[in-house]
Amino acid sequence: MQFLSVNKCWPVLVGLLISFQVSSQERDQYQYWLELASADQTYADRSREIGRTRAFLEFLGEGSIVFRDSGPVDALEEYNSADFERDELTWESHYIDVSRDGDLGLTAGPSTAFNRAGEQTDVFGHLVSIWKKTNGRWELMADMLSFIPGFLSLEVEPDFEDTRPVFEETAHPVLALSEENTLQSLIDADNLFGRSINFRGGQRALLSLGLENARVYLPSMGPAVGVEVASSVYGAYLDNELSTTNPISLTYMGGYLSSSREMGYTYGTMVTNTDETEQGFGAAYLRLWRLNELNEWRIAVEVLRPINPFEIPEPSD
Repeated sequence: MQFLSVNKCWPVLVGLLISFQVSSQERDQYQYWLELASADQTYADRSREIGRTRAFLEFLGEGSIVFRDSGPVDALEEYNSADFERDELTWESHYIDVSRDGDLGLTAGPSTAFNRAGEQTDVFGHLVSIWKKTNGRWELMADMLSFIPGFLSLEVEPDFEDTRPVFEETAHPVLALSEENTLQSLIDADNLFGRSINFRGGQRALLSLGLENARVYLPSMGPAVGVEVASSVYGAYLDNELSTTNPISLTYMGGYLSSSREMGYTYGTMVTNTDETEQGFGAAYLRLWRLNELNEWRIAVEVLRPINPFEIPEPSD
């Protein structure tokens, strides 16, 4: 009988250990993915059962925001307002992403609106939501609807395989827990993206700071998947919307970093000017970030919604 020496066995043992860790992490990730998928479906079902306002109030977390023509507003205050009235919404998710620790995630999918008589309106879009787990319960932290013209089918289902390539781009758990990966480093990346748009244009900015499997949701367009396609669409949209050569001013208004430090989100506004004699560009953004294998923040999902640049609220502390 032949025995392998310790030196020869060691690489094999290390390989098996790494393989086991990767397999274990993927199982955990899939379970968190299923949990968020279930929470999002329950949220959609409750909206159909008891109406949009009551369902939102069941799921909204402290500090949550929604996006209106003026930009991000306090969601709990909005939905608790006595005079709040909106058409009913129904939606289904076609894409779900979740952090390694299962405390932060994103859902996205087609939605349509119905009036109080139950009749379908001509309001269609993609609803992108940010979720945070608090005390073991998924809570809704941000909601942005990117409107598009035309009918959108709700016959969709999320698939874990669509998210797997993003997991594979994400930094190793040990690397992600570096002390350098803080909420401030995420904010710095957010601001860098705004400056990069000014110096390099939207297409090159997203090419530089987007994941290979980045997704973009823009008004009047379907989701663009993959950084090559997403950056091209993003650049074309900004080129079309920017009627002046004035630089974009990005204002970060809030965000959150997952406990595993490899996922975070930011939101705020991007405007060109507030001179009422000219038509300025204004958009609210909701941005999901992931830390890549080089320990650099990269955009995983970008969502824009046009806003009135003259009605933007002051950023919160």
